[in-house]
Amino acid sequence: MTKLISLPEAISKYVRDGDVLYAAGFTHLIPFAAGHQIIRQRKRGLTLARATPDLIYDQMVAAGCARKVIFSYMGNPGVGSLRIVRGAIERGELDWEEYSHFGMISRLQAGAAGLPFMPIKQTAAASLERANPNIKRVVDPYSGQELLTVPALNPDVAIVHVQRADANGNAQLWGIVGEQKEAAFAAERVIVTAEEIVDESVIRSDPNRTLIPSFIVDAVCRVPHACHPSYAQGYYDRDNIFYMAWDKVSKTVEGVQAWLDEWVYGTKDHAEYWEKLGPETHERLEVEPRFSEPINYGEY
Repeated sequence: MTKLISLPEAISKYVRDGDVLYAAGFTHLIPFAAGHQIIRQRKRGLTLARATPDLIYDQMVAAGCARKVIFSYMGNPGVGSLRIVRGAIERGELDWEEYSHFGMISRLQAGAAGLPFMPIKQTAAASLERANPNIKRVVDPYSGQELLTVPALNPDVAIVHVQRADANGNAQLWGIVGEQKEAAFAAERVIVTAEEIVDESVIRSDPNRTLIPSFIVDAVCRVPHACHPSYAQGYYDRDNIFYMAWDKVSKTVEGVQAWLDEWVYGTKDHAEYWEKLGPETHERLEVEPRFSEPINYGEY
């Protein structure tokens, strides 16, 4: 039975006010299109979890979607601070929890494995432990060594963008692989957005590339260019100009609201958003083909 539906339908059906939401992707394959659709549908009271909030959560916080953020490292990558999220935290308007990258991923690993917590080695970032009461210490019953622990993270919904998937939700991704698999297995509901929807035979021809299997996926949506201004390896490049421009846009509430009005509320969907970026941007973000060598799976 096909799980292929439109992105607006998937967001309406599977993202609910008050949810803990995890939008996966580490610098790469960040699901901006889904974030924008959440903004258009005016979802409220969300807890936004991400290893790196990136601009997607700056925009969603600016739009009033969030009550809390859970993160490790917060910034506009390569540019500076996430002005909107940081300002909301400093003004006491947004609850927050901070972890190290490894701590955040360990939380997802615990959630995916059905464990209540995950032990980790002590780190040099002792200030995180002081700032976050959820980071606790236990004694290893085998060595007697003291370890840190982080609680399991089980999002209500995870959103993962991939290069290709079939209509059943078997999803393949390559390039920089972040926490997509862990987030999907830890979550109660999973939305996959994909650059391409391909026949099941394509997925079966290269099974080791399937990181997210259909049985944990609730909805799959064809959304080309869904990562902009992030990137999808082999499809389009990262829009560094956009990241630098956002730093200026986000200096004022008026600037952010004007951007949201024009680029999110003012477009009906991501296809219209991409078209509005224009041919010059499309051309600038094009990438040259670079194919991997084929492998032989053999007959069996």
